[in-house]
Amino acid sequence: MDIAAKKILTDLKAGKYDPVYVLQGEETFYIDLLSNFIEAHGLQDSERSFNQTIYYGKDVTVAAILTTAKRFPLMAPRQLVIVREAQDIPDLQKDTGIKLMLDYIARPVPSTVLVLCHMHKALDKRKELGKKIDQFATCATFKKMFENQLPSFVLEYVMDKGFKIDGAAVQVLCEYIGNDLSRLANEIDKVLIAVPKGEIITADNVMSQVGISREYNMFELQKALIQKNSFLANKIVNYFESNTKRNPSIPMVALLYSFYSKLLVASITSDRSERGLVSLLKINPFAAKDYSMALQRYSTLQIIENISRLKQADLKLKGVNSGSESEGQILKELVFGLMY
Repeated sequence: MDIAAKKILTDLKAGKYDPVYVLQGEETFYIDLLSNFIEAHGLQDSERSFNQTIYYGKDVTVAAILTTAKRFPLMAPRQLVIVREAQDIPDLQKDTGIKLMLDYIARPVPSTVLVLCHMHKALDKRKELGKKIDQFATCATFKKMFENQLPSFVLEYVMDKGFKIDGAAVQVLCEYIGNDLSRLANEIDKVLIAVPKGEIITADNVMSQVGISREYNMFELQKALIQKNSFLANKIVNYFESNTKRNPSIPMVALLYSFYSKLLVASITSDRSERGLVSLLKINPFAAKDYSMALQRYSTLQIIENISRLKQADLKLKGVNSGSESEGQILKELVFGLMY
């Protein structure tokens, strides 16, 4: 878990609520996690009617938010004012709104908990509010995770739910879902529902729940290419060709393009150890073996040629110079070229 999010969550669980929270940044998972916790636990059920207000940024002004924030709670220890999508508040980036907000957060009402959920980006540091927010509020900025940080997130998330997961399952989740933590958490939750407590979550469990064919999927195709296993690669491509709607080629090409692009960087580095590859490429540590194996089978020149083939295939799949070739034919030609 993000260090700042963990600290705030620990304080909240201990009953320590600060007057103003500014939760901001590209990674919205932690913004939702913290604001939802405050909404769920900040008040008793009987206290919410008069002491909880939830606004959405596009529908409210700074003045209206602060008018509510300056009220005192009614028969409760605090009141909650949560502003979702705070980046859409019309006057938050204007001088008048900035001055009002700065005046309030410098002297907040102690019995109010004001939460600003500034999604997808941080406050503009060129403006006074962005410069000074850290001085007065409990402020946390959440950035998108690098690929090599995802396994730790998955392991911790699963452990917090009381389960265990093996390395192959972690790799499938990280590679298939990527660094969208909200989606990643949702997919893990789906897997956990189907796995009895006490059992270790496997790659089979993950694939059956997130809609990936165990034998024929883009990850198995990538592994076949890494191993230069032409028999398996052709078998997988034939399967894809029989149902291109369920197995669209463009996402496969994008996955392979990402792989070979990183492999090109790895091919010209001096430290080809698995630890060195993880550090250099910011990849999932469970994937380092794949890159290490591929480096033994592909020269730098072959990798460059493969990247060119992938670009050409991507254009053809999008209708550029494809002629009468079908999606399946384009994929077959691509896979054959990538291995030779």
